[in-house]
Amino acid sequence: MDILIGGELSGMTVREYLTKNRGFSSRMIKKLKFSDGGILVNGSFVTVRYVLKDGDVLSLATEDRPEDVSPYTLPSEMEIGIIYEDEYVTAVNKPAGMPSHPSHGHRLDTVSNALAYIYRDKNYVFRPVNRLDRDTSGCMLTSNTRDASYKMYRAMTEGKIKKTYIAVADGVPEAESGVIDRPIGRCPTSIITRRVTSPDDPAGKEAVTEYCVLAEAEGRSLLLLRPLTGRTHQIRVHLASVGAPVTGDDLYGKRSELIKRQALHCAVTEFPHPADGRTVTVAAPLPDDMARLTEELFPEIDTDSVIEREVLGED
Repeated sequence: MDILIGGELSGMTVREYLTKNRGFSSRMIKKLKFSDGGILVNGSFVTVRYVLKDGDVLSLATEDRPEDVSPYTLPSEMEIGIIYEDEYVTAVNKPAGMPSHPSHGHRLDTVSNALAYIYRDKNYVFRPVNRLDRDTSGCMLTSNTRDASYKMYRAMTEGKIKKTYIAVADGVPEAESGVIDRPIGRCPTSIITRRVTSPDDPAGKEAVTEYCVLAEAEGRSLLLLRPLTGRTHQIRVHLASVGAPVTGDDLYGKRSELIKRQALHCAVTEFPHPADGRTVTVAAPLPDDMARLTEELFPEIDTDSVIEREVLGED
């Protein structure tokens, strides 16, 4: 990465520029300092105390190298929809049944593998901003550079990345809309399953989910959900805790003859762009299985129109 110095950048130290203008963490700056050719000005090595001047060319070795690529991220050609892409961020419409990253039994069928194939002509490092459960579909963000990854992580921890889900539930929450504010922790007997804990249980972590009932029929409900925190299985655990587990969720509810997976889809994600802070909104249409399910159970609701009106703010 080459930056031509001028204007207000002149007179800054390299460290000031990296922290204030690029948002680099101390850890990232340390990595640059000890990388071969990590920080150069006009082709020569400088320390982070160097004072930048008009006309200087600051070069930062932020590009990924072959040794940065995980040996587990093997390219595999699979169908996956890209709904937003630039040099900093890629957003995909993850299909149900596709894991986010490789694990035992899933070495070549993940989002990581699919993107490694799409970007096979460069040193691709998989940097997920958010992960979706294997059987949850919809918007999933990944960062394409080290500095973008740090900024997106910071935006996530600060609650600046906003996600909206559509779910069908076996049950109807008591209130038409509201907030489920119940801490979530790992079950003592499982490394996978989560549970709602008591407020004074040290195993529990804050978990907050906003919801709105869009429709109900025959004991089921169509829900719009916004998780305000990012706990594992948060929506699934919270809905089960109020007597409305996600339809088809065999972990926190029960299997369904209507759909072969949990009826949960991340429809819209909004995030500050890591390069300039502008708000970017990406949307993923309902996949066929959930579209059929919602049409069958709630024929009076046009889910796509609800998303456009309630989430995207379109008329």
